Amino acid sequence: MRILHTMLRVGDLDRSIDFYTHVLGMKLLRRKDYPGGKFTLAFVGYDSEDKAAVLELTYNWGVDKYEVGTGYGHIAIEVDDAYAACDAAAAKGGKVLRPAGPMSHGTTVIAFIEDPAAMLGKSTTIDRVSE
Repeated sequence: MRILHTMLRVGDLDRSIDFYTHVLGMKLLRRKDYPGGKFTLAFVGYDSEDKAAVLELTYNWGVDKYEVGTGYGHIAIEVDDAYAACDAAAAKGGKVLRPAGPMSHGTTVIAFIEDPAAMLGKSTTIDRVSE
């Protein structure tokens, strides 16, 4: 297992990409629009996604700002089998908030497991990055 990415909601995607790439020196790794869900994802990082954890910048169309503390989304953790990971988490007392299955507007298999301290809100398990 390994951490894949941390997701942050942003109100101005181009400004955020500019900050992370030009100010902090990261690279724009990929960007994709999801018209059905009315959002765009951009991934930035210092190395490729197969070698290092990255940031996922999520722009929800029409939302131009978030209050401090409401932009955090999740931490993604790669696993070999998201279905088995959910079963194992539940067997150990973890609370599965969203069972493993394809994301609404894509094919990546995801699941949400509650952080019991509620410090992070949610953890995410991902079967494969397939997009």
